[in-house]
Amino acid sequence: MGAWLRHRLPDHVDVAGMLTQGRFVDEDGRALRDDDPYAPARHVWFHRDLRDEPAVPGPIHVVHRDERLVVVDKPPFLSTIPRGRHVVQSVVVRLRAELDLPELSPLHRLDRVTSGLLLLATEQRWRGAYQTAFERRAVDKTYQALAPLRPDLELPTVVRNHLRKERGTPRAEVVPGAPVNAETRVELEHEVDGHEVDGHEVDGHEVDGDGVDGHGVYRLTPRTGRTHQLRLHLAGLGIPIVSDPLYPVVREVALDDFREPLQLLAAGLAFTDPVDGHRREFRSVRSLPLVAQTTDRTAAVRRVDVG
Repeated sequence: MGAWLRHRLPDHVDVAGMLTQGRFVDEDGRALRDDDPYAPARHVWFHRDLRDEPAVPGPIHVVHRDERLVVVDKPPFLSTIPRGRHVVQSVVVRLRAELDLPELSPLHRLDRVTSGLLLLATEQRWRGAYQTAFERRAVDKTYQALAPLRPDLELPTVVRNHLRKERGTPRAEVVPGAPVNAETRVELEHEVDGHEVDGHEVDGHEVDGDGVDGHGVYRLTPRTGRTHQLRLHLAGLGIPIVSDPLYPVVREVALDDFREPLQLLAAGLAFTDPVDGHRREFRSVRSLPLVAQTTDRTAAVRRVDVG
């Protein structure tokens, strides 16, 4: 097995050291040895080394909690699930510990750089009914985005096209002529006046209104949920979301640079509960423009009451 592991894993992985430490195990949890025979279709498990992750600034607001569901309002830069180089700093890992819910799991996706509402199941037994609701598009999701004004753009409008994102590539792309698989309704909610927001507080931070003149808050209603759909659709309309590091052009941003939050907010969720038939509606406690926060403002979970 040792020879096979060295062949399969990158050169920088200390296979010999990990074997000595018993960090490779089989399906039964038995530590593998270097001289164990190779067996086709055998599953091998290991714990990889984790980097020291800096704390993502900003509180996770608990908007709602009951027996089946937890609804949180997450800050930007916090991953939904442990993935890649973001493990401890993810909603799932933090909340499983902080809420003492070891089976807590998300019911839909929210990009790491996107802020706002995320729906999670408290236990595995509740996942099926709610995931089916998402798959059947029975959950109404609304977003808000801060983006430039474009006087010649006729709104509201509906963007329909085919989006594709290849595994391992950072950006999605439009595929001309392909069948439609992404649809978003775009409306202008209001124009932003820097004087209106100057001095206001967001999560305890004062907003500077300079630089937001000439921008508007757009209401986005996606009918589908493709990766980067909203970001790519607004960029395609010539109104890219403020502080987007990928669209319309890639900007070099360090992995742990939290200074410029993407101005995209998952603002609303509404659905008929598939378990008890009650209407559920939730609104984000955040608002645009989102402001950069410092790590000393990082909070554990905050419970908020939403009327």
